[in-house]
Amino acid sequence: MEVKNISNNYKLKRVIVFTLTFLLYYSFANAQAYKDSDSLINIVENRFSQLSDTSKLITLEEIYKNNKLNPQIRLKYGIQSLAIAEASKNELWQFKSHFELGNIYKKKGDLDLALGHYFDALRLNQNISEISNEALVYASLSSTYRVSNDFDKSILYANKGIHLYRAIGDSLKLAISLMNTGEAYRINEFFDTALLYFRESGQIFDILNYKTGKAYNVGNIGLINAQMGNYKAAMQKLSEAIEILEKNKDFYPIIVYNLSMANIYQEQNKLDTAIKLVEDNLKIAQENDLKEQIKDANLKLSELYLKEADYKNAYHHQNQYLIYRDSINNEATIRKMADLRTDYEIAQKQIEVDLLEEEQKRQNIIFIGLVIIILLLVVLVFLYYRNYKRKQALNMIITERKEEAEAQRDQLEAINETKEKFLSIVSHDLLGPVNSFKGLSTIMKASIEAKDYKDLKQIHQLFDKSVNNLSSLLTNLLDWSVTQQGAIPYEPEKIVVSDLVNELLSLFSNMAATKNIVLQSTISDHTTVWADRNSLKAIFRNLVSNAIKFTQNKGEIILSNVVLDDTIGILVTDTGLGMPQEKIDQLLSKDAFSHSQGTSGEKGVGLGLQLVKEFTESNNGKLTIESTESEGTTITVYLPLRKAV
Repeated sequence: MEVKNISNNYKLKRVIVFTLTFLLYYSFANAQAYKDSDSLINIVENRFSQLSDTSKLITLEEIYKNNKLNPQIRLKYGIQSLAIAEASKNELWQFKSHFELGNIYKKKGDLDLALGHYFDALRLNQNISEISNEALVYASLSSTYRVSNDFDKSILYANKGIHLYRAIGDSLKLAISLMNTGEAYRINEFFDTALLYFRESGQIFDILNYKTGKAYNVGNIGLINAQMGNYKAAMQKLSEAIEILEKNKDFYPIIVYNLSMANIYQEQNKLDTAIKLVEDNLKIAQENDLKEQIKDANLKLSELYLKEADYKNAYHHQNQYLIYRDSINNEATIRKMADLRTDYEIAQKQIEVDLLEEEQKRQNIIFIGLVIIILLLVVLVFLYYRNYKRKQALNMIITERKEEAEAQRDQLEAINETKEKFLSIVSHDLLGPVNSFKGLSTIMKASIEAKDYKDLKQIHQLFDKSVNNLSSLLTNLLDWSVTQQGAIPYEPEKIVVSDLVNELLSLFSNMAATKNIVLQSTISDHTTVWADRNSLKAIFRNLVSNAIKFTQNKGEIILSNVVLDDTIGILVTDTGLGMPQEKIDQLLSKDAFSHSQGTSGEKGVGLGLQLVKEFTESNNGKLTIESTESEGTTITVYLPLRKAV
């Protein structure tokens, strides 16, 4: 059960009220009237206009901080105090008013309103810069989130408060925060952790001889015993706590402890005793407008009357429970509570941003001043060495342009040489399929004229094979020409590799089947890369096509993957011809084109692998080749798993 923090200077403030009002208003005949809340309320109702703002605020504080008063009365004067504090722009009294209003609303069960006032108090304390105030609000936020069953936020703010109280050495408030944190753990049934907090807080209460705090601590330990089934120890602890609290008329915890005792009576089948106890509690809770306790008492009475088969009373109290439960914990309230916390944190961040912007402005002014000074110095130096610098600059420009021209000439010569070599190879390879078409066309014409159709199927297969070779060569040639112009669109995205690979395997299945090659993929459905889809298709299309070209009949081609840090390697492994290291080095060099022939006479110039290299590099990837002659080849394309930051 949570302890409400009782100010150590409570009596001192009463003396201040009496002294100020007596000195300022000697016409008040009977000073004895200020000794209780009724007298103070009488002053507020009848003579308030005669007081100064400070005296008004002190008088109102004496009323709204009095836990023995009805919460509705406390709320009325708390709101009045806040209005005066805001009108006088007194941030300290605004803080006090917001904080106590939060306490009042929490006791009434209006948790969203309580949180709003607590966060307002935190904002005001940023200017006051009082650590003890900040810790006090954190403790109250923790208990409010505990009541709304938000365990994580309750523990978060509780630990913030405990840290601050330890730092400033406030033993009493530290003990209260420790005990309230233990209560949060108790409610969530972390009993061992709760007892650790209760033991530390109990030791501090003993040292300080703070009986009210000790009563709460003992009562909470009693609640743990009740939850664990230790009824004898629980009854002893709860009775001890209630006896102390009844002297102070602190009904909030008394009702909680009595409800726990009613649970024990229920377990012992003493239903009449339990009902009488809870009915008394409900009456006290209603008189003090304690919504949370009204809700819990109605729920317990509904259970007890149901056990006695008194369905009328059970139904009545169940309805009352639902009404109060919904008023405290409806979704709109919970959402509003979350929004209040978010608004506060956003405001905190905005303050930090404003401070950074101010600091940035100062730095910009200093920087601009330094730049102006430097520019003036540069101008003076420039004027002094103007003629010399001009001549030197002209010489440097001439030298640089000459070097650039020579470099461009060498580059153009190399490009022309490469392209001439490439074009001669490509033209030779294009000539083969074209001549083949010509010969096949002649044969087909002769067969058709002679009505000899038996060889047409074989001719069609040869024709289809030539078309596929020519199509592949032209596709790669087109891709290569686009890369040389730097006009390839690059639109990277998150790609599921298995979808793309399965599409390509379907495309090449017939080609692989003609050579009885097993073509399969072990890449999982969840494997993704960050790359351009079109260029990735071109990479895998060329790798699979090459693998089929250089793999013998009844061979095997497997696509797999391996994850390394932030990259994924896509492996294309075949059981084909393999190649020596000199061939690998040649293929990995820039613009390396040379004739090569597959296991079924398929021709190639190395253009496909050049495209694979360029597309891999454009996707921030890397290409490796491992091969053993007569055993096979593994080509691995490493690509990033996610978008580069």
